[in-house]
Amino acid sequence: MNLLQYHIIAFSLGVLLDRIIGDPYNLPHPIRLIGRVIGRGDHILMDASASSPRRQFWKGVLLSVTVLLLTGITTAGITVFSYLLHPVFGCLVEGILTCYILAAKSLKTESYKVYHQLIIPDLPKARSALSMIVGRDTDQLTFEGVSKACVETVAENTSDGVIAPMLYTAFGGPIAGMLYKAINTMDSMIGYKNERYLHFGTFAARLDDIVNYLPARCSAIAMILAAFLGGKDYSGRQAIRIFLRDRYNHKSPNSAQTESVCAGALGLELAGPASYFKKIVQKPTIGDKKREVEAEDIPRSCRLMFMTEDLTFLLCDILLITIFILQ
Repeated sequence: MNLLQYHIIAFSLGVLLDRIIGDPYNLPHPIRLIGRVIGRGDHILMDASASSPRRQFWKGVLLSVTVLLLTGITTAGITVFSYLLHPVFGCLVEGILTCYILAAKSLKTESYKVYHQLIIPDLPKARSALSMIVGRDTDQLTFEGVSKACVETVAENTSDGVIAPMLYTAFGGPIAGMLYKAINTMDSMIGYKNERYLHFGTFAARLDDIVNYLPARCSAIAMILAAFLGGKDYSGRQAIRIFLRDRYNHKSPNSAQTESVCAGALGLELAGPASYFKKIVQKPTIGDKKREVEAEDIPRSCRLMFMTEDLTFLLCDILLITIFILQ
């Protein structure tokens, strides 16, 4: 077999492992390691009170380039060394790396922690569980507010955590997948437009916008198809209508792409004002309020996410096999 055949097998294995096992919490995780490197670099380089905006920006560039170089070199070294030892061993290692890159199972696991507390019901514990997966303040959210924020997170991360890394890994291997995850992790840690990170995190935030531009739109298209195939809980027609109307109702050019589809498919109004670092941030709403958001919308959004992943995975495998046949 050639390397493309091994890659197709490894890619499929990685998607399957993520779907069944997800992130092993008790084992070292490369994304958590990347996060620690970013945090250490932030601690060393960031000093908003003593640096000019221009100096802060270039320090942010230095951190971003350093993290990407370390990520790319390390992933390439592991992948190449594994294949040199034996192609089957390399295929297995690549499959494991692919599993680490994807986050579908962990997204479901973390969102269901919120869902299970809501149906008990235990609002304080639901808020606490939600705080683990969102950047907003959760301590004042109502039951509906917690449900809404969780659905928004699943919808947005269907692109960031599942479809985008899947596309990069399918057509660029684990190196491209890990580089994408590094960029996405930097954006989630230092890409805030607050006093501390306004200049320091600008480069990371812009880089994240660039690498997510096409995947976010591919994710939205796949999610629309999933809404048509998902049964009575979803409306494909409303998903298209809200997507076309509200897909740019966010400061990021990418974040509202899948969120608008999910809002339309479920008949919900998402987004709107939210509290970050104890300050209310005004945001436009996404979708129409045909009904109140409820706890059951969390598993509904997760099923929509998995259907979107299935369609994208099928398309990726078809394209990869087609490329192999045409070689």
